[in-house]
This record gives sequence, C-alpha cells and structure tokens, in this order.
Amino acid sequence: MLDFALFKTIVNYAPLISIDLIVYNSKSEVLLGKRINPPAKNYYFVPGGRVFKNEKIADAFDRICQSELGCKIEFSSVIPCGVFEHFYSDAFVGADISTHYIVLAYEIHMDAELQKLPPAQHAEYTYMSVERIRKNPNVHYYTQQYFS
Repeated sequence: MLDFALFKTIVNYAPLISIDLIVYNSKSEVLLGKRINPPAKNYYFVPGGRVFKNEKIADAFDRICQSELGCKIEFSSVIPCGVFEHFYSDAFVGADISTHYIVLAYEIHMDAELQKLPPAQHAEYTYMSVERIRKNPNVHYYTQQYFS
C-alpha cells in the first residue's frame, strides 16, 4: 500500500486508472451504491475501484469484484463498455486536490443480494432502471453517462 503523502502527490499530478462495474440484474436494473467517500460522495454510483501499479487489468477486475461485490466473476464473461474520463474537483485524499480517472467500464450480469454487499465504499445499495438513472439527480453525472 502506498504511503498517504505519496498517494496524495500522485493524485495531484497524474491520472488514475480505474474499473467501473455496470451490474445488471435479471430485471435489467443496474446496481448502484450511495458513495460514502469523495469523490462523488453522497451520490449513487456504480461499484468500482482503481488499478494498482504492476497489476494486470484482469487481476484488478478480480480484486475489485471481490471488494465491491463480494464475489468472483470470470473476467472472460464480461462485456467491455469502453474507456471513459472522469474529472472531479475533490479527491479521497483531500478536498483541495482534483482527481482525474481514466475508467475502463465493464458490463456484468448477476443478481447481487443487496444486504450482502460490502459496506466499505457505499452506505446503501439499490437497483435502478436505466430510465430512472438518467433522470435521478441523486445519481452521479458520470454514472448517468454510461446510459446516455
């Protein structure tokens, strides 16, 4: 794990690479969690996480699925949705630093049990229809962009 001061410097000067998980249930609703940490704090957002240095994308995907969904998903079974850029005026490391993410988004199909999902990054989980995601002001703009 990186020293906090070093990580803060990296966030201040370089983009981070992350993976977002667009999880559809059997009703074609999308899994969202209300974020408890910046950036995007207090907004509904898809689960995800950053890729670590020297970590292969498939390995990062496995780790993020485990930490965000509490399960393993075969990387070969997911659908790539594209590469996106997210720019925030704040960061996990402080409100005085902006964050730039380069995001690899992947579509997953599974019926996650909301009460069994890990609580580390999200205060609550819900499923929403794509139409509701597009119109809901409590869903973060960058999550809405996956469905525009």
